[in-house]
Amino acid sequence: MSAAPAPTSTTTPAPAAENPRSRVVIASLVGTSIEFYDFYVYATAAVLVFPTLFFPNEDPTASQLSSFVTFALAFFARPVGSILFGHFGDRIGRKATLVASLLVMGTATFLIGCLPTFASVGIWAPVLLAVLRFAQGVGLGGEWSGAALLATENAPKGKRGVFGSMPQLGAPIGFLLANGLFIAINAAMPAAADGTPNADFQAWGWRIPFLLSAVLVMVGLYVRFKLVESTVFRGVQESGSVAKLPLGRVFRTSWKAVVVGTFGMVATYVLFYFMTTFTLNYGTNPSEPAPLQKLGLGYSRGEFLTLLMIGVVFFGIFTPIAGWLADKYGRRRTLIPTTLGIALFGLTFQLWFAAANGPITVVTFLIVGLSLMGLTFGPMGALLPELFPTNVRYTGSALAYNIASIIGASLAPTIALKLWQPDGNIFFVGLYLTGAAVVTLVALLLVRETKQAGLADGDATTTRR
Repeated sequence: MSAAPAPTSTTTPAPAAENPRSRVVIASLVGTSIEFYDFYVYATAAVLVFPTLFFPNEDPTASQLSSFVTFALAFFARPVGSILFGHFGDRIGRKATLVASLLVMGTATFLIGCLPTFASVGIWAPVLLAVLRFAQGVGLGGEWSGAALLATENAPKGKRGVFGSMPQLGAPIGFLLANGLFIAINAAMPAAADGTPNADFQAWGWRIPFLLSAVLVMVGLYVRFKLVESTVFRGVQESGSVAKLPLGRVFRTSWKAVVVGTFGMVATYVLFYFMTTFTLNYGTNPSEPAPLQKLGLGYSRGEFLTLLMIGVVFFGIFTPIAGWLADKYGRRRTLIPTTLGIALFGLTFQLWFAAANGPITVVTFLIVGLSLMGLTFGPMGALLPELFPTNVRYTGSALAYNIASIIGASLAPTIALKLWQPDGNIFFVGLYLTGAAVVTLVALLLVRETKQAGLADGDATTTRR
């Protein structure tokens, strides 16, 4: 008898590990919620407490302007974060970079809650505040793009718009967390009948939201440590096409995408910071003449924050709706009508917001503005990454997103304060938003539809043909 041939064994390569869809959604959403929570805590404090605690001045407007200057610092820091974290995100991977950006942002926020005030250390107080604010901006500069790439590079076919809107949803969630906490603290430590701030709130109550960020950061780190790299990025690593210097490669091969992506987001930023920072300032300024103060609507801080939070709920509702619309109809066909709506909305500021005669009018204005914000912000989580090939996607999308923040948001509250007339007229504030919408509309008309663009092969193109 002849011996039977020995069985041949075949080895099937193990499939590459993938992130479960639920983990992708949670990790992108939780991380940006924490990052935006940190950012909004500062934005709210910049209006409510920093002018008197860190920038004391006989002129309240001068104190407010100084506070807004430090608010703007983070926007100028964000491109630095884009370059730094984008380099490592495109070189070594998304996961480690996302963890690092979260740590930078969270540490800076926690330390702001520990700072001494001007009354204790003089000029060192605003200096240290500015340094930590800059660090906040560096962290956020690397955070958004990594979260957007995590969502879009792991999205199922035809769902990049919806998945890309998940990190965008972190913006309203972070806002609600931050300002909800401020409302609770304000209720526990109410101002005096004459408007004098509560002594405990001024001394230590404002610090609580900053210090609590440490707990939220731990939650975010726990979720992100469980991630694996996307198959799209692993493909770049395996093919040996990782960019040695992502920044240089972006400007050699994708500079048009950076320019168009940047201006495509300008109106988004102007709208958001007008609808949050400026409206809070205008809404809480006195409605009757007061020494050295511009006229506003005369609401208390707690009252207006409550109205603002109602509007932000609609921001949250329309963000994923916009992602769904972008998947169904395309990015451009969703964003162009929305941008036209923003342009028209800017023309209503004086007739609608400044002339508000009750909370119903105010909250309706906030709901419309923040619904438009959700519609314009939602699709950006997919559109910007789709403009760039995989090996420079982190750097490219981060640069476009964060340079837009300088143009659109860094100076928006300060410009609004300058355009706001002493008698309460804000027509030119709204006109500024309309001008920003026109700029964005031109950029969107130049962008080619990226709904069908493949992320693995870098076939997204930047301009229409």
